[in-house]
Amino acid sequence: MAMSNRGWMVVAGAAFLALPMVASAQLTANVSVTTNYKFRGQDQKSSSAQWVKPALQGGVDYAFGDSGFYVGNWNSTVDWLDNNKLEMDFYGGYKFKAADVDWDLGLLTYVYPGNTLGNTTELYGSGTYGPVTVKYSHTVSKDYFGWAGTKYDSTYKGRNTGYLNVAFAQEVAPKTTLKLAVGYTRFSSDIKDLGVPNYLDYSVGGAYDLGDGFSLSAAWVGANKTGAFGFVNKGRAIVSLTKAF
Repeated sequence: MAMSNRGWMVVAGAAFLALPMVASAQLTANVSVTTNYKFRGQDQKSSSAQWVKPALQGGVDYAFGDSGFYVGNWNSTVDWLDNNKLEMDFYGGYKFKAADVDWDLGLLTYVYPGNTLGNTTELYGSGTYGPVTVKYSHTVSKDYFGWAGTKYDSTYKGRNTGYLNVAFAQEVAPKTTLKLAVGYTRFSSDIKDLGVPNYLDYSVGGAYDLGDGFSLSAAWVGANKTGAFGFVNKGRAIVSLTKAF
């Protein structure tokens, strides 16, 4: 059936209303090289006890104008799962300001091509007030990074594992930012039944703006060494060079 003139006017009007959002939409990207990739204090290249475990990382983010909505993708080389060398993160969320706090609510899924044992999905929410950001992530998938889940053992699940992180970032000199963070992982009851303890992680370091989108960061990152975690939780000095586009 052919569309009436009124129908074309409705479509054209909707397209016109959408133009400001499209015009103000923003696409950004980043790429990094780092001496080590630690996630929540743990080495993501666990096949070696070496201090330097280089990783190539990068991603893109798309903000839908001034609406507050965004989507993104971030990737890193890893080496802790059989038949897999890549982590791919996909996320989307909504940012807004209320009571002088910058809020961020969203969903993030971690994908490991070649070995879905590690695939994990979390809901997250954060609030930033001044230099302090508090963020909580809650696992909604049955699997949690291979620790437990339907692909691991149908009787154990990683759902309801939680992660709380408190971070501080403050410019202390021209182009120099001090960064501190501490996190706490609270495993699901099923994972704890496997003998895996909850643990703390930390990061102490800073970043320097080199100009032209380049930044250099350095930090001491690790976690308390308990249970079966072993050397992957060991504190290590990590240096990263990032280019933002």
